Amino acid sequence: MHLILLITVSMPLATAEPDGPRGDRPNILFIYTDDHSAAAVGCYGSVINQTPHMDRIAAGGMRFDNAFCTNGICAPCRAVVLTGTHSHVNGLMDNGDVFDGSQPTFPQLLQQSGYETALIGKWHLKTDPTGFDHWAVLPGQGDYYNPDFITPEGTVRDQGYVTDLVTDRSINWLEGEWDREQPFLLMCQHKAPHRSWMPGPDHLDLYADVDIPEPPTLFDDYATRASAAHDQEMEIDRHMYLHYDLKIEPTEQERAELAGPDRWIKGMRERLTPEQLAAWDAAFRDRNDAFREANLQGRDLVRWKYQRYIKNYLRCIASVDDNVGRLLDWLDEQGLAENTIVVYSSDQGFFLGEHGWYDKRFMYEPSLRTPLLVRWPGTVAAGSTEDALVQNLDLAQTFLDAAGVESPDRMQGASLRPLLEGRNQGPWRDSIYYEYFEEGIHNVQPHRGVRTDRWKLIEYPGRGEWELFDMHEDPHEVNNLAKVAEHAETRRQLEAELRRLQVVYGVPDGS
Repeated sequence: MHLILLITVSMPLATAEPDGPRGDRPNILFIYTDDHSAAAVGCYGSVINQTPHMDRIAAGGMRFDNAFCTNGICAPCRAVVLTGTHSHVNGLMDNGDVFDGSQPTFPQLLQQSGYETALIGKWHLKTDPTGFDHWAVLPGQGDYYNPDFITPEGTVRDQGYVTDLVTDRSINWLEGEWDREQPFLLMCQHKAPHRSWMPGPDHLDLYADVDIPEPPTLFDDYATRASAAHDQEMEIDRHMYLHYDLKIEPTEQERAELAGPDRWIKGMRERLTPEQLAAWDAAFRDRNDAFREANLQGRDLVRWKYQRYIKNYLRCIASVDDNVGRLLDWLDEQGLAENTIVVYSSDQGFFLGEHGWYDKRFMYEPSLRTPLLVRWPGTVAAGSTEDALVQNLDLAQTFLDAAGVESPDRMQGASLRPLLEGRNQGPWRDSIYYEYFEEGIHNVQPHRGVRTDRWKLIEYPGRGEWELFDMHEDPHEVNNLAKVAEHAETRRQLEAELRRLQVVYGVPDGS
């Protein structure tokens, strides 16, 4: 059972009075992806792919080098962004919870202040969106090909590739429904690059003839880590499904014996049109035949699985990048780029083979760290970077501040505007708080922790175990120092900071 602290707002929320219909308030385009690791963004120094259009945002604005999530799983991250509150406050603590759309969210407040608001793409919160003049959302995780969209008028199916279609719908709303006398908030939220990593038709052959560099911890043995690292079920080696995850078409005998997510490959293939299926098979069949003939074993098999996984993951990102470019080009063509804030981020990071893993959830760096790029012409210096500790918790207040709208007291982040303007003279946070609650899927144990610019302390309260990492000396997080005597004082200080943050953020006792 989850203990949930709900903080209510009893007074009307004050809003700024714009000068005229839209005043000088900027439009806001928020492009949000699912499971996009910062290690797979060109401007963050990716050695595995290129993202020229995401890099355009960074080149024209600011790249945040220490951006983190508060709870590394899909639905909770989305609730944090909407409400500006931690999961234990907004009530959506894991993917099984249902979002309470009656609580204050930044889209509601922008809508009340005169913004026209739209949400298109992944939602994943189990209730109808509130605070939006227009919305069309994917059911659950959605499908990569020929996806359904839930709308206020009912559910419809669009033919094509989901990343393209989310962008099509976003541009169609801007061109057909947005009243240009009012500023807009558009939340363009992609499914990609979420599992099951089905590349779009334009990128099926990308990386076909190259080897993607392996992470140095692909064959990690978790020697010093807490038991949670040993007990997880998210290893590329042992837990990836041959057919569902790795796109090996099953033989007739295998088809009769499919188990777990592998059973879903039948529906995945049936959803494709004959033309889409022909292109898919043309891209994968020869590669799959070569895999079966090779009969790989041991580390050779793990390396093959990694290559198949990471290439499909990166192919999905390539489609996202193409569509980021479409949106940026549209703003340029319409003369709107100068008065539009463009933000690119992901709900959390993702393991790209680090520690031998896929998925997210853990407070380890690949999952905790997110890309965050912000372009705001006239406000943010082009090509700037910022290394302050920031979180998705801060986005709601940032958007409200940019629009001149007061944020409610219940919000727990801080506006990034002083950082964006390069004028932050006061104290910024020295640490961030993280919490993870979901049990069962991938068998990742609930945990919480604190991260500073150098140190990370993780507590597994259900097991009485701790992990301590020196991020400067051990960026790959393989050397747990929690029981090392010479670091006892550092651990004591971090434990005290963790407890302080729990009080600051109103974490219920016993949670």
